[in-house]
Amino acid sequence: TSDEMLSLRAALGRLRERARAGERQDVLFLVPPNNKCAGPLYEMVFMLETWLRREHARDAVSIAYATYERTYIQAFGPRLHDVVTGEFAERGIAGATEQVVTEVRDGEAVFADGSTRRFDLLITFPPYVAAVRYDGLPSDERGFLHTELESRQVVGHPEIYAPGDAGDFPVKQAFLAFLQADAVAEHVAGTVDGRAPRTPFDPVSMCIMEMLDKATFAQVPLRLTGDPARPVEVRPGADDLYKVGVSPVWRLGKKMLGAVVPMRFHAGEPFHAGTAWQLMDIGLKGMKGVLAD
Repeated sequence: TSDEMLSLRAALGRLRERARAGERQDVLFLVPPNNKCAGPLYEMVFMLETWLRREHARDAVSIAYATYERTYIQAFGPRLHDVVTGEFAERGIAGATEQVVTEVRDGEAVFADGSTRRFDLLITFPPYVAAVRYDGLPSDERGFLHTELESRQVVGHPEIYAPGDAGDFPVKQAFLAFLQADAVAEHVAGTVDGRAPRTPFDPVSMCIMEMLDKATFAQVPLRLTGDPARPVEVRPGADDLYKVGVSPVWRLGKKMLGAVVPMRFHAGEPFHAGTAWQLMDIGLKGMKGVLAD
């Protein structure tokens, strides 16, 4: 929530002052089981490390990152894992995968393998559960509605659509929610017009991971696996769509998105329409061609 983010800001301010005073501080970033899209927490650890260096407080702060995932940013495949591994090594961040937290005590996290990690400041995301449960509609054990992948119709209730976080697509991300909303609008329009929908939901994620000194762009084609422990994976045979690049230039792309998307929403228009989006799309495609693998 916004209040929790303001509380975190205050905590980071205290961390900086203690570190400047020479007091050793341990920060632990933690991804627990059932968190299906930990990308923003990776953004936060990189931004914190950059900020502490700029504030001349980095030397007194130990930063660790523990995740239950088999690989870093597991949902987005090996290329993002390689980026994070390299950044952790370069920035002196102690990272660990397959660390399943079982208990958090005062100043200490306990893991399933019996190991512990101490902390002065813990920054974590909760497991994902639905904020609202809809009795009478089919849902999974965490309250997310069972949906048809391409149309986002609730299973057994074709008159009801569940785009975005309410549905059971495992990755909860704004860009994918936008694509789902497009698919719903197209399906409704096709039903009214008596034609087949032209643009079903195709889960190709796009995100820019901010680090304050640079940023990572990722375009990731996904598919469902049916495995609850690893519900999505990079789509096999879609290497032409799977792109990852790291550069300070990508921070410009993040700022462009931050300027254009709110403007479109305020106008009551789709986020990827109009002259502003077309110009930004040209810029993004140009940067993808130059920077992404």
